[in-house]
Amino acid sequence: MITAAVLTLSDKGSKGERVDLSGPVIAEMLKGIGAEVRYNEILPDEAKLIKERLIELSGKVDLILTTGGTGLSPRDVTPDATLEIIDREIPGIAEAMRAEGMKKTKRSMLSRAVAGVRGQTLIINLPGSPRAVEENLAVVLDAVPHAVDKIKGDNRECARQ
Repeated sequence: MITAAVLTLSDKGSKGERVDLSGPVIAEMLKGIGAEVRYNEILPDEAKLIKERLIELSGKVDLILTTGGTGLSPRDVTPDATLEIIDREIPGIAEAMRAEGMKKTKRSMLSRAVAGVRGQTLIINLPGSPRAVEENLAVVLDAVPHAVDKIKGDNRECARQ
């Protein structure tokens, strides 16, 4: 079973000024791959806090999904914080999400979301809106169990016959 953490990154959400709608969408979608959400938190858009929490959760869970802070606003620092703490980037995940998003809106190209590995934890940045979360996560969700297995050292062949 995959263990997961969901981090909603929102100044307003962390102050109770906005209801988190994206975190619950992620948690529900993770059930589809049999994942258990062990942490579901809301943090403000502060790079230092984001980095600290990503580091703390790495090693405690197999998967961390963030929502919010992936755009162009000065407070959108999630990708920057993620890049600072990952060991290896997995550009194909973010590329796949943007490519699929472009089919619906050209604004998808403005996403700065990243994905990568810290230790044995997969970290994926998702957008902040519930609809965009659902659309983006749906693109990569089937690959997550395989990615987690590989990150944890599975050395079976990946090639399909």
